[in-house]
Amino acid sequence: MKALRLLFTNTKNRSPAKKPSIAPLFTDETQFISLIHASKTIKHLQQIHAQIILHQQFSNTRIVTQLISSASFKNNFINYALSIFRHSKNPNLYLFNSLIRALADNSYYMSSISYFLLMLRSGIHPDRLTFSFFLKSTSALQEGWLGMQIHSQISKLGLLYDRFVLFSLVDMYAKVGLLENASQLFDESSQSEYQSQSTLLWNALIDGFCKSGNCSKAFELFENMPEKYDSTWSILINGLMKAGEINTAMELWHSMEEKNVVSWTTMIDGLSHNSQHEKALSMFFKMLEEGVKPNDRTIVIALLTCAKAGALETGVRIHDYILSNGFTLKKGITFALVEMYAKCGSIENASHVFDKTEDKDLHTWSVMIQGCAINGHLHKALHYFNQMKSSGIKPDGVVFLAILTACSHAGNVQKGLQFFQQMKHDYSIDPTIKHYAVMVDIYGRSGQLNEALKLINNMSIDPDFIIWGALFSACRAHKNIKMAEYASEKLLELNPKHPGSYVFLSNIYAGADRWQDVEKVRTKMKNKGVVKDPGWSYIEMKGQVTSFIAGDYSHNLSDKIHMKLNEITKSAREHGYMPETEWVLHNIEEEEKEDALGSHSEKLALAFALICSNGGDEGVIRIVKNLKICGDCHSLMKYASKMTGRGIVVRDIKRFHHFKDGSCSCQDYW
Repeated sequence: MKALRLLFTNTKNRSPAKKPSIAPLFTDETQFISLIHASKTIKHLQQIHAQIILHQQFSNTRIVTQLISSASFKNNFINYALSIFRHSKNPNLYLFNSLIRALADNSYYMSSISYFLLMLRSGIHPDRLTFSFFLKSTSALQEGWLGMQIHSQISKLGLLYDRFVLFSLVDMYAKVGLLENASQLFDESSQSEYQSQSTLLWNALIDGFCKSGNCSKAFELFENMPEKYDSTWSILINGLMKAGEINTAMELWHSMEEKNVVSWTTMIDGLSHNSQHEKALSMFFKMLEEGVKPNDRTIVIALLTCAKAGALETGVRIHDYILSNGFTLKKGITFALVEMYAKCGSIENASHVFDKTEDKDLHTWSVMIQGCAINGHLHKALHYFNQMKSSGIKPDGVVFLAILTACSHAGNVQKGLQFFQQMKHDYSIDPTIKHYAVMVDIYGRSGQLNEALKLINNMSIDPDFIIWGALFSACRAHKNIKMAEYASEKLLELNPKHPGSYVFLSNIYAGADRWQDVEKVRTKMKNKGVVKDPGWSYIEMKGQVTSFIAGDYSHNLSDKIHMKLNEITKSAREHGYMPETEWVLHNIEEEEKEDALGSHSEKLALAFALICSNGGDEGVIRIVKNLKICGDCHSLMKYASKMTGRGIVVRDIKRFHHFKDGSCSCQDYW
C-alpha cells in the first residue's frame, strides 16, 4: 500500500493535477475511432489494431483509449485490453482511467485497484473519474476501510462535492453497510444544490437501507424526497421484495400513477425471487395486455421464471413473442431460452436454440451441458463439452461440475473419475466443495461407499453439510446403517436444526423396521423445534401454473383430484403396482401408510393433470418438485405412463425423470 501513502501525504496545498495534454489530431484519428466503434468481433478489432500500428498511431492517446474500451466492453476480452495497455509506452491518466474502468466494469475488482496503485507509483495523480471507478471496486470487494481512506484524500483534493465523486462515495458507504457514514455525507451535501437536483444520491441511500433490512428508514427517506422519480419507486419496490415484504411492495406499486417497463420488470422479478412464479408470469402477460413493451431484461426474467416453475407452454409463448416482435437473440436472451427449455425437460428445443446461436460464451456452454446432465443425457453432455473445447473456449469449474453431474446420473464412475483428475491436472482447477460432493455421489450411487468415505477423508478442504449429505443418501440407498449413523452425526454437528439429517436417518431406521430408533429421532426433532420441509409440486396446464403441497386439500377440485388419484392407484395395482410403504416414517398399519403415500404432492399434480385432460391425450405431463422424488411416487409414475400412454416428466431437486411406457430415463438409478 506504499503507493496509497504517496497519495495520502503532502496533499495540504495540492490542487488536482492538470490533465495531460492530448496529442494533436492526426489525419486518420477520426477514421480509426469510427472503425473501432463499428467493430463487431475481436478479430475485426485486432485487424484495426494492426492498421493503427502500421500507420504509427499507437502513441495517439485518443485512439488507444478507445481500443482498450472496445476490447473490454463491447467484446469482453479483458486480457486483450490488458495487453494493449502493457504495450503502451508511458501510459497517461486517460489510459489508466480507461483500463481501471474496464477492469471494474468486468468485475476484476482487485486488478482495478492494483492498476490504481500502479498509477500512483508512476507519479500520475487521479482525477474525479479515477476515484469513481476505484470506489466501485472498493464497494464490490466490501473494503469499506479503503473507501474511508480515499474519502479523506478526496476531501483534501477538493473533489468531495463533484457529482460523480459524491455519488460514488455515498453509494460505496451504502453498499458496504456503513450507513451512518453514507447518511452523514448525504446530510452534509444537503447544503449543496446538487443533492436537491440528483435522484442518484437518494437512490443510493434508499437502496442501502433496503439491503440492510431497514425498510422503514428507506420508506422514510422515500417520503422525504422532494421529487420521486420512477427509478426511486423501482429501487424501493425491489428492496421490499428482497426483504420478503411482498404485500407492501404490491401496495406501493399499485399506488404509482404511471408505470413504465422498469417498474413492471421490478415487480415481475420480485415475485419470481419470492417463488411467486404464477403471479410473476401473470403480471408479465398483463403488462403486454396494457401495451407496455418489455425490454431484454424483462424477457430474461420471464423465461427464467418459466424455468423455475417448469412452465414449458408459457416459455414457448414467450419465445414466439420474442421472434415475432423483433428482439435480437443476444447472449442474455439466448442463455435464458436454453435454460428455460433445459429446465422444463425439453432438451431437444434447448439444443435447437443453442445450435443456432453463433456467439456462444462460456456461460451459455455451461448451461447447455448442465441441461444435458440433469436430463440424463451423458452422451449429449460429452458432445457439447468436446465442441466447446474445439471452439477454443477452456472449461472452468462450473463446466466440470456439469460434466461430473452427467457422469453421476449415468452411473459412469470411470468417466467421472477421469474428468475429476483432468480438471485438476490438465486445467489446474482446484476442486470446490461442490465438485467433491458430486464425486462422493458418483461413488455412493454405485455402492462404493468405502471409496466415497476415503475421498472425504482425503479432501483438501473440510467437508461440509453437502458432502456428508451425499454420503448419507448413498448409505440409505444401499442400506448401510452403520455408515449412515456416522454420516448423520457429522451432519448434526454441522447443522443441528437441519430437518434433512433427521428425516434421512428416520427413513433408514424405518426401512430396517427399527421403529424405536425412528421415534427417538422424531422426539429429538420435536425437542429441538426442527420442522420437516413440506413437499410441493408445480404443474402447468393450459398456460396456468398450479402448485400443490403434500396432503393438499385446498384446491377447488380437491375431491375430484383425490378420487382420480384413487382411480389411478387402483388401476396400477391391477397392473402389478404395490405401494412401497417403507417410504413412510410412522410405525402404523399398512392401510394408513398407503394413505400417507397418496398425499404426496407430485401424485396430486398428476391426478390434476389427468382431470384437466378430460381423458384425452394432450401431450407430456410435466411436474416440478422441490424435494427428491420418493421410491413409491417413482414407481406409480412408471405405471401411470404405461396405463395412460402419456409421457410424464418429473423434475425433482436432483434431476429429471422422463417416464414413458412404464420405464424411466434414469433406469431406476437415482
